[in-house]
Amino acid sequence: MVGFDPGAPGVVLSPEEAALAGSGAGMVTRALINPLDVVKIRFQLQIERVSYLHPEGKYRGLLQASRCILREEGLPAFWKGHFPAQLLSVCFGAVQFATFEFLTEAVHTSTPYDSQTAGIHLICGGLSACSATLVCQPLDTLRTRFAAQGEPKVYHNLRHAVSTMYRTSGPLSFYRGLAPTLVAVFPYAGLQFFFYRLFGQLLSKNSEAGNSGGNLLCGSAAGVLSKTMTYPFDLFKKRLQVGGFEEARVQFGEIRHYRGFVDCMVQIGKEEGPRGFFKGLSPSLVKAAFSTGFTFFWYELFLNVNCYKIFHCVPA
Repeated sequence: MVGFDPGAPGVVLSPEEAALAGSGAGMVTRALINPLDVVKIRFQLQIERVSYLHPEGKYRGLLQASRCILREEGLPAFWKGHFPAQLLSVCFGAVQFATFEFLTEAVHTSTPYDSQTAGIHLICGGLSACSATLVCQPLDTLRTRFAAQGEPKVYHNLRHAVSTMYRTSGPLSFYRGLAPTLVAVFPYAGLQFFFYRLFGQLLSKNSEAGNSGGNLLCGSAAGVLSKTMTYPFDLFKKRLQVGGFEEARVQFGEIRHYRGFVDCMVQIGKEEGPRGFFKGLSPSLVKAAFSTGFTFFWYELFLNVNCYKIFHCVPA
């Protein structure tokens, strides 16, 4: 069960146990969906239209882009930036689920509201994701830059990337795109938890079996709906995160310089039109379905099989 449930049998889940299960869910999910993330980021950063009918840019569709990346950069290219992305997923999953469990328990103990309603999950899910974003934003920026660079590589490894960014752009470069990220992550994560709880309640009314397949289905549907409703903010974030990184983007087509969140939004609207706000939506929805579905699936599975008890086996 995701979130504090006063009626659940057994001991109350501690934040540490939730963090362990959340980090495990993030780690497994990231390894499975990283190729889709690489393709999505390439689409988001392409200025030219992403279209088979109007082939203006390097990438024109999901299959074409996948073949192009495989041919030009090899199979490992689909896992570019996987190490910082994996650190991001483990860290984000741990902070998000630990905070979510803490907040839902606080709602139950300190307010008259039911901690298992979808509305409470919406608010607690958004707040927990904002907390995780503040902690993990530098890793997200590094992940984006690794996935965005072509050949020859600008950054050779994680240490080189950190030192180069710090030396050339200062510590604030690790927080590029934080404003649109925070604006987007609250409704995005909140809606994920909201829809997951809502669909879970509907499924439980029509089925006696609360199986893992149902968790996966509910999570996938929640991911697709929440991503569609908040997608433009993810695109703004990616465009801002590669600011100062233009030399690695020349081979992919046109490049742009943005002075901030509002300037990025205005320039995209003027030059690329309304469709420009949804570049990369198709791979993003596929990724969201798998990512959110697997995250909730693995989180619930790890808790159900009591794998979080490993935490108690670690010597103090």
